[in-house]
Amino acid sequence: MSKAKRFTEKEVQNYQYGLTMVIVDNVTGVHYLQTWQPQGVGLTPLLDENGEVFIEKP
Repeated sequence: MSKAKRFTEKEVQNYQYGLTMVIVDNVTGVHYLQTWQPQGVGLTPLLDENGEVFIEKP
């Protein structure tokens, strides 16, 4: 039985020595921005123009 993925990568961009990804939680619809570089990793929810967490409606 195949289980659906909870998170999907919506967009991926490479730059110099790093990586930036927009990840979507398929259960809640919340978008996250994840950055990776040799010095460390960051993860934060994306915000809309009103400063609220960006949620994609199914």
